[in-house]
Amino acid sequence: MPELPEVETTRQGIAPFVTGKQVTGVIVRRHQLRWPIPADLELRLSGQTIESVRRRGKYLLLGTRAGTLLLHLGMSGSLRILTRTQPPEPHDHLDLIFGDGSRLRLRDPRRFGAVVWAGTEPESHKLLRDLGPEPLGGDFGGEYLYHRSRSRRIAVKQFIMNSAIVVGVGNIYACESLHLAAIHPARPAGNISLERYRKLARAIRQTLQQAIACGGTTLRDFRDSGGHPGYFQQQLNVYGRHGTPCPICRTPIRRIRQGQRSTFYCGRCQR
Repeated sequence: MPELPEVETTRQGIAPFVTGKQVTGVIVRRHQLRWPIPADLELRLSGQTIESVRRRGKYLLLGTRAGTLLLHLGMSGSLRILTRTQPPEPHDHLDLIFGDGSRLRLRDPRRFGAVVWAGTEPESHKLLRDLGPEPLGGDFGGEYLYHRSRSRRIAVKQFIMNSAIVVGVGNIYACESLHLAAIHPARPAGNISLERYRKLARAIRQTLQQAIACGGTTLRDFRDSGGHPGYFQQQLNVYGRHGTPCPICRTPIRRIRQGQRSTFYCGRCQR
C-alpha cells in the first residue's frame, strides 16, 4: 500500500505538470472505487485551474477556486502524467484532461483508492479533520508523542501507526523507525520516557525523509508518476528480514504479529 513517502513522491512528481493547468475535461471509466466517484465531477472541475497540489497524510489535495479534489491511492493505485495520447488499460479509471492536451491518469487495479470532492475547506472534510500532525511538520516531536502516550497501554508500534496520533507512519516505516530508535515494538506506549520519544520522533523523521529521497518503497506494485519503482526497500534494516542478521548486532531479526500485521525487530537492540 502506498504510504506517506510514496504519496509524497507522487505529489512531487505530478505537481510541476498540473499546477497552473486548466481542466478541460474529465473521463470516468469506472465510477465505483472505494466510494463512488462524484457523478458531477466533470461539472465541478471543467474550466477550473489547479492552483495547488498538496498532501495530507496519504491523501493528495488538488486545489482549485471551486474546491478541492481528494485522491487516495488505496492498496495499488498510481497517478501518471501523459503528454501524448495513450489508450487506457483495463485498470485506468479516471483521466483529468488539461488545456495543453496532457492528462493525469489514475490507475487502480484493486479499486481501493478514492476520488472525493472536498469543497473549499478540505481540512474540515470528514476524511481529514481527525488526522494527527504531519511527522515532517513542526507540530510533531518527542514531547508531543510523550504527552499523547501517557497512561496508554497500547503497544508503541500500534500507537505511532494510529493516524489520529500521527499520519503516515505505516507498517514498514514503523518497524524501521523503532529499530533505529532501539525501542521494542511491543513496549507499552505509556511506559516510554520523554528522552526515548525524542529519539523515536527523530527516527521517524529520518526514516521517512530517506524513503522520500529514494522514491518510496516498492514491495509489490507501487510506481511513481513516471512509472518508476521506489528503492527504499534496498535500505530496510528489519522489515521483511526475518531470520537475517541485524545490521547492528548480527542477532537474527525476529517476526511477531501485531494488529494482524507482521512486525520485524531485533530482540537484542530493541528494548
